[in-house]
Amino acid sequence: MTSHPSTSSYLLKGARLPLWLTPKNATNLVDIALVNGKLEKIESASANDLGLPVWDLQGALTLPLMVDAHTHLDKTLTKSRMGSITPGLLGAIQAMMADRAHWTPEDVYQRAHQALTWSYEAGVQHLRTHCDWWEPNAQPIAWQVLRELATAWKDKISIERVSLIPLHLYADAAQAKSLAKQVAASGPGALLGGFVHTSNWDLQALKNLFAAAQAEGLNVDLHMDEELNPAAQGLLRTTEIMREIDFEGHVVCGHTCALSAQDNTLALQTLDEVAKVNMALVTLPLTNLLLQDAVTGKTPTKRGLTLVQEARARSIPVMVASDNVQDPFCTFGSYDPLEALSTGALAAQLPQVFDDATQSICRTDWLTGHASQAPFQMGSAANFMVFEQANLWGFPSQTHKRLVIRNGMPA
Repeated sequence: MTSHPSTSSYLLKGARLPLWLTPKNATNLVDIALVNGKLEKIESASANDLGLPVWDLQGALTLPLMVDAHTHLDKTLTKSRMGSITPGLLGAIQAMMADRAHWTPEDVYQRAHQALTWSYEAGVQHLRTHCDWWEPNAQPIAWQVLRELATAWKDKISIERVSLIPLHLYADAAQAKSLAKQVAASGPGALLGGFVHTSNWDLQALKNLFAAAQAEGLNVDLHMDEELNPAAQGLLRTTEIMREIDFEGHVVCGHTCALSAQDNTLALQTLDEVAKVNMALVTLPLTNLLLQDAVTGKTPTKRGLTLVQEARARSIPVMVASDNVQDPFCTFGSYDPLEALSTGALAAQLPQVFDDATQSICRTDWLTGHASQAPFQMGSAANFMVFEQANLWGFPSQTHKRLVIRNGMPA
């Protein structure tokens, strides 16, 4: 493999793109022309009619920069200051609530800044973070800090913020509208969110959430059915609400663990309904493998992944993301979506990891619903990663060493 030219205009020769990104009628290896840090053209074999310097990758695996579709920058890196935690989701929530009493703007900023540094170094270009929002009439400290960080990091990572609001706060329609107005007024990149679980199930509150989002023109991102209770019905009811009000925005549902515990016929019928609406799913393998079926002294036999393969068979976009990192919900993680994909690919037995499953960490358009944000569009910034040591058959093994390219130049 030759070295990177000392310019942002060159011919990237012999790049092995995943099949989902390879142009139709192209061979496995493509040549990519870059001009002033932007993508000019992608062809099976280029004549180099622009007279560009050549960077010959000799078949090295190449991916767009990544999207981390579901994180928690407000909670991150807090585990080191906590004692023992009761296993499972509810125990983690209790530990987090106790720690939250000590948060300050400086504390949140420092922890989130470190997380974003790791994310940037890993090759992330778009990140969505949830932020706990427990009071109906006051924005959390962390929400304002994350807005400041989104501005400070805008030239490195595009950051979206989701208000993670307990479902019961939407039970009153007027309060739901007030919450949506606060989120909408908080600046660009804000989405309305909520925690939907059998422990707080309220169909009318969920309807109020969507009505409020519709009125304010907000997209929605929900923590959905994060449990192994087969009675959970949030995902199915959400599809019904979206159709009832002809919801105009894009919806993302994270976790949806209950699908794996439900009767298979019901679960597949639910996915059939998801496929009919403007919705993407996000699976969080690191956190959910750790939290679900968690009992002290017992090896878990039930896992927390959603039905990834069945969803993709229905052309439902499914993202894989970091979720919680080194907090009471998940003591692991490093803000590298490839780490989450590696775990998810093993746990869900995903086929064709490089050629197909890498969409789950690279498709910003899947997360936002905006086709204009699809990767590798001509004229867009030449942002990509080269894996000099990885191979197609072992991917994502040997992926930690990567060369991150932003605007055509090594980052």
